Amino acid sequence: MPKTAKNWIVETDWLASHLSSPDLIVLDGSWHLPTAGRDAKKEYLAEHIPGALFFDIDDLSDEKSSLPHMLPSTVKFASRMKKMGIGDGARIVVYDTNGIFSAARVWWTFRAMGHQDVAVLNGGLRKWKAEGRPLEDGRPAQRSERHYTPLQNTEIIRDLEEMKALLKKSGTQIVDARPAGRFEGREAEPRPGLRSGHIPGAKNVPSQQLLNPDGTFKSPAELSALFKSVGIDVSKSVVTTCGSGVTASMLALALAVLGQTNAAVYDGSWAEWGQDNGLPVETGAAH
Repeated sequence: MPKTAKNWIVETDWLASHLSSPDLIVLDGSWHLPTAGRDAKKEYLAEHIPGALFFDIDDLSDEKSSLPHMLPSTVKFASRMKKMGIGDGARIVVYDTNGIFSAARVWWTFRAMGHQDVAVLNGGLRKWKAEGRPLEDGRPAQRSERHYTPLQNTEIIRDLEEMKALLKKSGTQIVDARPAGRFEGREAEPRPGLRSGHIPGAKNVPSQQLLNPDGTFKSPAELSALFKSVGIDVSKSVVTTCGSGVTASMLALALAVLGQTNAAVYDGSWAEWGQDNGLPVETGAAH
């Protein structure tokens, strides 16, 4: 992949010129908040980048968890990848309909399963369509099954117990991708039954601040300035969080672009921490 892909992002012109590469797999990782009233799978069947497969974030999750779209087991993930025809050594490019949103979650999921050759399409389907590039509808041809070997990368995953332990350590950096109103506790969470506020000590970089108006990522210099402005040192370990682990992955992707490739995502995020469970919660602006 080109240098940009090694920084986890590919541009539309690069993808257009490599669509026919036999080892390249394009995935539509679109997902929408339940409140959006949109059907990502239906929209995919109506139009997608030629040859793209649909990656269903809600289906490819831990069905035993009561929390939304938690990471699946390595066994389940490998089984699904095999059936989709995604094997070891595949080069993967993920996009979504918004620009960069849920594609980042799919990118993080593959990396959490040990797959490093995965990148996100800058600007997603939105930019692809704006440039008048080709689309297709319906289901793509079934790919032949491939062997997929998962190797969980625990360095970039955090669970509840690890988050509780982190709070006791000095120098812990936690950054939350939710909008400021939710982070500060001024606005209610979209998921019912959750408290308002944030994990003590967390900083706030709302995910939309990462993007240009066209849905592409801001420049590395602008991204770096965003994290620096809230006191996050991108050269040191960072854990990202959000409502349910989707926009937290956008922060992790932005940090990877800046060279912090081991930024971890708290998978349960506020859907877990914000429950009425006695865990400490702060409100107001970050201290």
